[in-house]
Amino acid sequence: MNKVCAIASIVIDDVFVIHDLRVVNGDKGLFVAMPSRKLPSGEFRDICHPINSDARQLIQEAVLSEFEAEGGIGAFELAAAEMPS
Repeated sequence: MNKVCAIASIVIDDVFVIHDLRVVNGDKGLFVAMPSRKLPSGEFRDICHPINSDARQLIQEAVLSEFEAEGGIGAFELAAAEMPS
C-alpha cells in the first residue's frame, strides 16, 4: 500500500520551483512522486517530470535526504500515531 509521508517543494537553480512533490512509502520503499492531476478518465497525469533518469535520481536523492534530515519515516509514523482517528 502506498502512503504519502510528506509533501515537498524544490527550487532548481534559483529560477524554477516545483511544488507538491510527494514522498511516498511504497512496496519497495520510499520514492518521490511528481505533482499530478486527475483526468476526466480517472487516470493521473504528471504535471511536470524529469526527462531522464539522471535528473529523476538527483531530485529523488535531494528530497529524500531532506526528508531524512527532518526525521524521516520515524517522524511520519509518530505524527500519524498522534493524530485522532
